Amino acid sequence: MFLNRIFLFFAIYHFSFLHSDVTDHLKKIDGKTDAHRIRNIDFIYMINLDQRPEKFERSINQLHPYGIYPYRFSAVNGWELSLEEINDVGVKYTPDMDSNIMGSFFLFDGNFKRHDEFIQKYGRTYFCHCMSRGSIGIVLSHLSILKDAYDSGYETIWVMEDDIDVVRDPTIIPDLIDQCDALFGHDGWDILFTDRDTKDRNGNYIPCIGYAKRPNFTPINAQQYFYEESINANFRRIGARYGAYSMILRRSGIEKILNFLLVNQVFLPYDMEFYLPHGIILYTVQNDVVSTDRHSGSDNGKPNYLSKKKNPIKPSQ
Repeated sequence: MFLNRIFLFFAIYHFSFLHSDVTDHLKKIDGKTDAHRIRNIDFIYMINLDQRPEKFERSINQLHPYGIYPYRFSAVNGWELSLEEINDVGVKYTPDMDSNIMGSFFLFDGNFKRHDEFIQKYGRTYFCHCMSRGSIGIVLSHLSILKDAYDSGYETIWVMEDDIDVVRDPTIIPDLIDQCDALFGHDGWDILFTDRDTKDRNGNYIPCIGYAKRPNFTPINAQQYFYEESINANFRRIGARYGAYSMILRRSGIEKILNFLLVNQVFLPYDMEFYLPHGIILYTVQNDVVSTDRHSGSDNGKPNYLSKKKNPIKPSQ
């Protein structure tokens, strides 16, 4: 734990001199109150675009009857990022990196276009193949929250996106945390997902077994991403999964993800990044508590909110 904190300090305050600093493009969070916490959870965040007030309203209407009031985090809108900002946060290709990977880069030549090619040009900023600007914003949103939680000294946080589906009483989550601590130890887990897995539009679970390659990262133990074990009727341990709809993160998990992404820069969608850090310990519930509304509209692939006639939430709200 101590070494993790020393490394995170190094990542934040030293690597900014070696790389474009991702932290320069994270949003500051203010206006927090004690209303956004419950037993065993220091703070509850919900990520929501200003242009999508209806999604936030639908989500909180499911939680408020249970006395759960997440803090609305005004999401980083990737579709509004400048080319300079995008190039700052991505991976700049250097001769020591793997070139046998298909990637995407962005140019602004009257239109903001994504181009796809095998990673090959030194100094060019790349993301994974077909990475969208919306997905870049999602990564920066999650990192903004993790940085805020780390700086605030939180030990346990709950992070949700605004497309949740409350399947059963979420007030059992503090009890599940107690059970995790009893089974695995307070420092024996990094993330607990409040649903079993992501789902397709028909409601079928989509397992993730493996990992996507990065040009600047080779796993110490790639087998960790293939791990799956049923622990008991309530929990299972996994090595990888898709979907970041509802996650309970311990401080150790916050540190591992920040360490990884502040050093390695943004390359993949967030739900293909958070399980990459070496030794990160992931658990899920066996039966969904808070999951995802698979029919909820998404703005990751394109800014679908532009076709909506909704008044945006002001960023200060």
